[in-house]
Amino acid sequence: MAKPLMAKATAVWLVDNTTISFKQIADFVGMHELEIQGIADGDVAAGVKGFDPVANNQLTQEEIDNAEKNPLYKLKLKYNPAAQGEEKRRGPRYTPLSKRQDRPASILWLVKFHPELSDGQVSKLVGTTKPTIQAIRERTHWNIANIQPIDPVALGLCKQSELDAAVQKAAAKKAADGEVMSDDERRKLVSTEQSLGMEAEPKIPTAIEGLETFSLSGSDDRPGNSDPVPDADSFFNLPDADEDDEDEDDKDPRF
Repeated sequence: MAKPLMAKATAVWLVDNTTISFKQIADFVGMHELEIQGIADGDVAAGVKGFDPVANNQLTQEEIDNAEKNPLYKLKLKYNPAAQGEEKRRGPRYTPLSKRQDRPASILWLVKFHPELSDGQVSKLVGTTKPTIQAIRERTHWNIANIQPIDPVALGLCKQSELDAAVQKAAAKKAADGEVMSDDERRKLVSTEQSLGMEAEPKIPTAIEGLETFSLSGSDDRPGNSDPVPDADSFFNLPDADEDDEDEDDKDPRF
């Protein structure tokens, strides 16, 4: 449902100049009923000047009269052909000034972990321009040495659902183009819900990593094929001492 311009100011005017219920006003301007009650109590929108929806071609007096007579009546925004298509966002997403310094970090994160996303998708997610994305992709950005990749969802630049939708769209496009994806790329294209539902793969401790196929002998481990264990004495190839040799060694060479 389309919402009126200057919703809070319109709500202030309706509270001050009509007897329409808080619920009806809240549904019309897209606010919560408690907010409308706060406006009536003076706790919300203090100092906001009311915006007349009738004089500004957003409501008709007939609509207001119908709503005052029937508490269940829902106000309908007046049709304005000039306002059609205005709700559609054009250009990059607006980013508050306090978060604009975080955009390069989020762009680097998207470029690093989701290289399948196009420049247009990255631009819509974090609200930036394509030249900036291209500079970070090619590592020619003036501050690239100090930029650390950070998840844009953690920075509040986009929602997880928006990121998942962009990743799934990129996966569908890649599949339609017939490109072969590696295992790492395929894992990156999995949504957050699917990845959280997967069982964790068993990992080998770092200390013994690479030794999983190591064995002490090359013999078969099947029963019956094992070689006999050698005796400890066989490792020392010492000749057996002869009593006669010992006697000869003991004799004095002078005799």
